[in-house]
Formats: sequence, C-alpha cells, structure tokens
Amino acid sequence: MVSQETNGTQAVKRHQRHEGPQKHIIAFVFSIVLTLIAFAAVAAGGVNVAFTVILLLVMAVLQVLVQLGYWMHMKDKGHMIPILFMFGGFFVAFTAVIAALYWMWW
Repeated sequence: MVSQETNGTQAVKRHQRHEGPQKHIIAFVFSIVLTLIAFAAVAAGGVNVAFTVILLLVMAVLQVLVQLGYWMHMKDKGHMIPILFMFGGFFVAFTAVIAALYWMWW
C-alpha cells in the first residue's frame, strides 16, 4: 500500500513495510524443530511417561502459538475481534470440559 503525505509543496510517497519471507521461514523451521522434538521424545521409549506428556503439551502450546502468530497473522494489527472470539471459544470449551468432568464424578 502506498500512502501519500503532503510536505509543504511536495508529495511524499511512503510504502508500508513488508515483512518478507524471513520470518515465515524461521517460523516454519521452528515448527519442524518442535515436531521433531516431540517425535523424538515419544520414539525414545525410555523417557519417563509423565515427562513425555508434559513435553508434548508444551510443544503443542508452542506450536499453536507459532501457527496463530505467523500463519494466521494474529500478531498483526486489526485482528483483535478474531482473537477475542477465539478466547471466548476457549473459555466455553474449557467450561464445558470442567462441567462434564464435575458431572461425571459428582
């Protein structure tokens, strides 16, 4: 996008800064590394089960943040409404799971 500003008698054209592919390549490599770490933890077999589950959960949360931030562009300006709706959905889902677990053990 090009925006024009008038500076006295001259018109100054300013281009919005484009990220380029560098950040996407870094995010893609980070996603692959997270996947390989999770796969290696499960494939190793001799690792403690509790540690493996915690590691997989941490890798999953990091993977979701990378996917939302870089591939779904949630880090950019103007995405507050989708972010609010996602948090609302997470809240409803979390509440439903807690209510279902409470109902089963009550």
